[in-house]
Amino acid sequence: MAVARVRFLNKEEEEFVHATSLKWLERIGVMVKSQKVLAMLEQAGASVDHDKGVAKISESMVKDAVAKAPKKIHLGARDPKNEKVIPVETWPLMTTTGLAVYTYDIDTGERRPTVTKDLANFSRMADAMDAVDIVWTTVTAGDAPQDALALHSLWTTLRNCTKHIHVIPTPKDAEEARRLVDIGALVAGGPEQLRKRPLFSVISCPIAPLEFEKASIEGQVEYSKAGIPVVCMSMSLSGMSSPVTACGTLVNINAENLASLVISQTAAPGAPFVYSSESAPIDMTTGVMDYSSHNLPMIASGASQMAKRYGLPSQTGNWGIETKVPGIQACFTELLTTVLASMSGSDMVAGAGSCDAAKGAALEQVVIDSYLWMDCRKYMTRFEMNDTAAATDVVEAVGHGNTFLRNMHTVRNFKKDIIFRDQEKKGWQATLSTAMVPEAKAIAKRILAEHMVPDLDPEVIKKGDAIVAAH
Repeated sequence: MAVARVRFLNKEEEEFVHATSLKWLERIGVMVKSQKVLAMLEQAGASVDHDKGVAKISESMVKDAVAKAPKKIHLGARDPKNEKVIPVETWPLMTTTGLAVYTYDIDTGERRPTVTKDLANFSRMADAMDAVDIVWTTVTAGDAPQDALALHSLWTTLRNCTKHIHVIPTPKDAEEARRLVDIGALVAGGPEQLRKRPLFSVISCPIAPLEFEKASIEGQVEYSKAGIPVVCMSMSLSGMSSPVTACGTLVNINAENLASLVISQTAAPGAPFVYSSESAPIDMTTGVMDYSSHNLPMIASGASQMAKRYGLPSQTGNWGIETKVPGIQACFTELLTTVLASMSGSDMVAGAGSCDAAKGAALEQVVIDSYLWMDCRKYMTRFEMNDTAAATDVVEAVGHGNTFLRNMHTVRNFKKDIIFRDQEKKGWQATLSTAMVPEAKAIAKRILAEHMVPDLDPEVIKKGDAIVAAH
């Protein structure tokens, strides 16, 4: 099968990134702000300086971790028909944006901080959109206790969508991570059912360069032990938190992912692990991550290639227009950056509904990004490359210089092999425009009015509320 992909590194360059990553891990090491995790790594063979909090990881530890990590991951969901498996064979799974702190009110247009009701509405919106495969905890519940934000976010999202969930907030500590596992097990039907069909994954971000924060990494250990997939999202910002060069940024991404993989596999051999990056240069005039940078799809593609080198599922691409306000306030090449990043070879791409470099989110933008994705993902349609598809016998029958238009082979196969654009939605693809926003807003309002997610069993709700309240 043939699928279009963006490729950045040749084999020699892949090997250079790998070898240099090992050099960094052995010579520089990673800072781990958890004595428990440092002790675990030391027992497994790492060279640890407890005073500095630095663990130096050997090549043999990396090889062992890569060998133990599963090469296929089942992503469970409340509704079994929404369950997914990665790696994918065609286009990547698309997710919403995550942890935005403000939204544009769907009724008034007012920009305001997000609350629990918004998180519930974004979850229901994503549940209704066919284009959305995985639901991130899309916005921050500003009215919830912030020291239990991860737990509150998972519980709210579980009650308002039936798809696989990515939890974005970092747990306050290992105890909160265990409570997330308890909530998941409650809904799944027990710890073993959750392990077989994990209803959620977690985004675990290193602090670039080469640092793991205490709560995040201790939480990661707990998730790994419970069989919850960990998505190690390196956010290496070229020129700020990683070297300004594309090469240095890729080595940092790779080293952080390999170190995180070692931690997960040391804690729980065979724990599901996703290689991930959301990395780009900073805008040198503002210091903000530049999601529209020409460099972004190249970095995403390089990271995806490294994930494939190790046989690991990946989330390295992006999807979302990422402009200040809802609409498509982007020029042609800025949109091309988004499309190319989605073709990086990643198994998942993130960002639907995002505004203002992921600081904001809008319900109508979820609709816009979803419709655009359903068109753009067709660039990654799978095509057969075999004797049947070559149609040698048909060519022989048609003969030299004749047309295939009247041949039944064309009639039977043209809808499968020729990609057709949605003509009704071409107006939604105007650049530097907000013309599509009123229709998208009307669709979003209709979905919120009509799409009802079945609630959990009352006894499950009672127990879940008690877990959240107790924490």
